[in-house]
Amino acid sequence: MVREETVFGPIFSRRLGSSLGINLLPEKGKICNFDCIYCECGWNRDGRNDTVLPTAAKVRGDLERMLVKLGAEGTPVDSITFSGDGEPTLNPEFPQIIDDTLRLRDRYYPQAKVSVLSNATRVHIPEVFAALQRVDNPIMKIDAPTNELIEKINQPVPGYDVARVVEALKQFNGNFVLQTCMLRSPDFDSLRPEVIEGMLQIVRILKPREWMVYTIDRPTPMQGLQKFSPQEMKALVQPIIDEGYRVQIKGAVEDI
Repeated sequence: MVREETVFGPIFSRRLGSSLGINLLPEKGKICNFDCIYCECGWNRDGRNDTVLPTAAKVRGDLERMLVKLGAEGTPVDSITFSGDGEPTLNPEFPQIIDDTLRLRDRYYPQAKVSVLSNATRVHIPEVFAALQRVDNPIMKIDAPTNELIEKINQPVPGYDVARVVEALKQFNGNFVLQTCMLRSPDFDSLRPEVIEGMLQIVRILKPREWMVYTIDRPTPMQGLQKFSPQEMKALVQPIIDEGYRVQIKGAVEDI
């Protein structure tokens, strides 16, 4: 399983290019309100040996030192990306950390984008939403159109409701990126017609500036999961492409 330092990389991201990661969760543990069956960080139960969250001061110091070092080396950074070992918006200092990161980005790597990979469960909290609005790429996850399928794929904490998440995401007025992981298990298939049609309807409702459709690419905690090719995914999301939506498809073998 993957465990990340507070600031790590840069690594090559299929979606974001040269990505400098920021982990707002424990360096040796995992904290998340999802327990996704495909998560490269492993199961939540296996990440409970560390519950210490980095402070805004630590993130600021670690990030500045890394940006200075990378700048001196001439290392490119396309995105400063909040991902890490769990849901980044769970860190109580998330809004302050976003402000600090934007200031440091402007000082050292003004061409880089600031991106946040989130499961969108806390968009309804005003200060979290305000912080997400300030970044270049708020990338919000919805992996399935129904609570039943979300339960199988993401295993959220009790109380998750996909309709409520969609309603909260409307606040962006389309100025965000929607991301969806598509995969197959013995219990479900993301490419079943009713699942695809449900996701297309969510895209039509939210009108995101981009829909990132991707599949698994790394070892997963649940065994028996199957990935899709970009051609398989593109064939089924083609209707939304034909309607003029921007769709980025990241497959198991190649990109479209």
